[in-house]
Amino acid sequence: MAKIDDIDKQILDVLIENTRTPFTDIAKRLSISAGTVHVRVKKMEESGIIHGSSLTVDYHQLGYTFIAYIGVFLEKTSATQFVLSRIKEIPFVTVAHITTGKFNIFCKIRARDTTHAKRIIFMLDDIDGVSRTETMISLEESINDKKRLLHKVFQDL
Repeated sequence: MAKIDDIDKQILDVLIENTRTPFTDIAKRLSISAGTVHVRVKKMEESGIIHGSSLTVDYHQLGYTFIAYIGVFLEKTSATQFVLSRIKEIPFVTVAHITTGKFNIFCKIRARDTTHAKRIIFMLDDIDGVSRTETMISLEESINDKKRLLHKVFQDL
């Protein structure tokens, strides 16, 4: 587990809010040099704490307003890796987890509408090794805020 100090936490706190914040702005805000910010960010990248930066896209603006969660039941658990490799080929599946409990794999999809979602679900159903799927439609994404968790994680370190 990598170690970070209070300066690292403060830098990360700024980057959580906006990954595009210039190092000079972070330096001014924290009363340190831009070089210090650069070195510390590079160190956190090299240690694996930071992996690149992310882009937030408003899928609604692009016409992808339909979200569903799909539980995938497998004929045999030994087919898990094969099925996951096929799921990766479906770009509309944005998240997939191997799970315990009712489903073997749990996926999140984004689609344009119900007709499009139905085609995606059929693609999942048609994968060799999948016995059936169960779909839950999202009526509204009420919370999607990774920033709150990251702030709490850094406070607890």
